[in-house]
Amino acid sequence: MKYDTRIRRAGLNGIFHILKADARLSRRIRRNLEVVVVCLAAWTAAGPAQAQDMSQYAFLWQQAGDAVEDYVPEPMPDGFGVQIAELEGPVFTNADGMTLYTWPLHGLRNGDVGDRKGAPSSCTDQVQTENSGLMSPYPPGLLLPDLENRPACTDVWPPVLAPEGAEPVGKWTIIERKDGGRQWAYDGFPVYTSILDKRPGDVYGGTKRRTGGDGPATRKPIGPAPNVPPEFAVVQVANGRMITDHTGYSVYASDADAPNTSNCDGPCLEEWKPVLAAETAVPSGEWSVFERAPGVKQWAFRGEPLYTYVNDPSARGAVGSDMPGWHNVYTQKAPAPPSEFTIQSTRTGLVLADSRGKTVYLYRCGDDALDQLYCDHPNTTQVYRMAVCGGGDPEVCLKTFPPVLAPGEVETGNRLWGTKYIDPLTGHEIEFGAEGGVNVWTYRDRPIYTYAGDKTPGDINADNWGEFNSLRNGFKAFWLRDDFYSNNL
Repeated sequence: MKYDTRIRRAGLNGIFHILKADARLSRRIRRNLEVVVVCLAAWTAAGPAQAQDMSQYAFLWQQAGDAVEDYVPEPMPDGFGVQIAELEGPVFTNADGMTLYTWPLHGLRNGDVGDRKGAPSSCTDQVQTENSGLMSPYPPGLLLPDLENRPACTDVWPPVLAPEGAEPVGKWTIIERKDGGRQWAYDGFPVYTSILDKRPGDVYGGTKRRTGGDGPATRKPIGPAPNVPPEFAVVQVANGRMITDHTGYSVYASDADAPNTSNCDGPCLEEWKPVLAAETAVPSGEWSVFERAPGVKQWAFRGEPLYTYVNDPSARGAVGSDMPGWHNVYTQKAPAPPSEFTIQSTRTGLVLADSRGKTVYLYRCGDDALDQLYCDHPNTTQVYRMAVCGGGDPEVCLKTFPPVLAPGEVETGNRLWGTKYIDPLTGHEIEFGAEGGVNVWTYRDRPIYTYAGDKTPGDINADNWGEFNSLRNGFKAFWLRDDFYSNNL
């Protein structure tokens, strides 16, 4: 983000924060406290909030009355449907309204894992007991943790079975499982539901966000194609479904334009390139075409003329939104975090922070077994998390990465944000009000954390904390904007 633009946006309080961002505030954390007291101390340790007002970032989030993403209808099996998820946009659902997922084949360090297109499911009822050695330099054959409680892949990812007499339709086909069952497949990949999804509209099992590198073979929620012209695409980012051109570069809109009318000319065109439409381009749905000059047509979305920013350094960028009056364009945005949270500037972008300005971290984990089960949820083993945050010692882990406490059972009005009551020593969910438990904020049904080593608002000292830069097992700052490392994509 350009420094002068940050100052213009920040206001007086924000300018003070920017100028003080590198200052270090020394604080000591008292030792040998009881577990719950440690949590409460961590909640207040950052001192008075030096937080940027969330209202100035309202443009990042869904507002009342905002439209949601339109999609291209397609044939589906009887009973199947489409729901609009708050973060992931349109997703397919089964007859009970539960989100559907696939597990596309993914290349790991030492081999591939997942489902092959057109082949039977790799997710079976066999309980894995040893690591595969595919994901890391560790040798295969090591015993996996908590075997007495480890489920089979099909316990976590129930296959979506086709009833007797069902016939393929459109992209939906039927693949025979190794156990003889008939499983629905979409675009050649076997289809599942997730046990994390409890109600229609939940999408806790996987994500449409871009993954890869040393990360696990994650499951993907599937859905119909977005209803956009061929010149455009929709990509998943931290705060919603962002529109890009066909090369992957973000498109922008200007507050100075009128509906289907561009007021960008002369010097404006030195930095902004109109997204031109072909002579044969046809308006459709929320997409329109207008004549910006005789014989020159330009695309508009929901009436807003579209442009790319000449100085965008990379695809999926947001640098153009630093320019006054310009903003990225979304088919839909995600709900805002609860009002207790703040947004902080860091050395590389914007992160979500708690009410005291301490950076919020997400924990992610996928185990190195053939079924690649997630291990970042309170109903799974906590051995991996305890290892990276405290060397296996729960109390050290709790002091190093305390969960962000919530004021009680809170109704956020959306599925992204919520609370859970957990045992802070085990990390598992327990009955609300049980002795020794704490109520914590959750994102996508998983607890969020701060880091004891962050002293000043904007510190991100635990970003990439864990194995392989946290891609496999570890903590990642809750990035909202990162212009250098694409952390928010």
